[in-house]
Amino acid sequence: MTDRSLTLMAVHAHPDDEATSTGGVLARYAAEGVTTVLVTCTDGGCGDGPGGIKPGDPGHDPKAVIEMRRAELAASCEALKVTHLETLDYGDSGMMGWVTNDAPGAFWNTPVAEAAGRLAELIRRYRPDVVVTYDENGFYGHPDHIQAHRITMAAVEQTGIPAKVYWTTVPRSAFQQFGTVMREIGVEFPEPEATDEMPALGLPDDEITTWVDTRGYGGQKFASLAAHASQAENIFFLRLGQERFTELMGMETFVRVRDTTGAAKPEDDLFAGLR
Repeated sequence: MTDRSLTLMAVHAHPDDEATSTGGVLARYAAEGVTTVLVTCTDGGCGDGPGGIKPGDPGHDPKAVIEMRRAELAASCEALKVTHLETLDYGDSGMMGWVTNDAPGAFWNTPVAEAAGRLAELIRRYRPDVVVTYDENGFYGHPDHIQAHRITMAAVEQTGIPAKVYWTTVPRSAFQQFGTVMREIGVEFPEPEATDEMPALGLPDDEITTWVDTRGYGGQKFASLAAHASQAENIFFLRLGQERFTELMGMETFVRVRDTTGAAKPEDDLFAGLR
């Protein structure tokens, strides 16, 4: 290998997305000396305002929300010891079907080639060995997550640089446990079912290629999520407390979709075959 540090790039849609599915790997690999790069594609302007004010409600100021969430994202990156934060600052598109999907500058309304070109520039600059993003459904159908997937895969194709590419996922076996724990804290969490509009969430355990133990970094992951306090209604995992949160969220799981190393599967390290 070369003397250059290994590099991990995570491509996410909104401020706070980095914490839930990749907070553990960002913290773990930073502690192991890996250069970590977080790319956040949107400005988060469709998030909640102070006091939980919803988009479209009186008093919701998208510009103020954007500034607030930018500061929260910086605090999250500090908690995870992210080496480099890059923000593409496209407009937050909101949930599928919202009028904001079609707003000028909305991420969902941006040509894939345009946004992929900008991401490809970052890939060429940082030369990540490993890139992580969402699957083709954005895990749960959010337009900005789907768009993040599309531009990431297009940028990888353009550059050919990453040795390995992963999509975040959740093992189906975990949903029952999630439901039990969520009901304990008063949050309804029905087990997801596939529909014509929405594929089933997560994957059968035997289709997951990569299981990364990040329990040793549960405190950092919890702090990262807590940094996004303005979105408290959506980050209900914080109600678990740090110990239970780490128990429930300490294994981060992925599907490997590009590999030039020949590393055996299943694996317990995103950098298997690279070190």
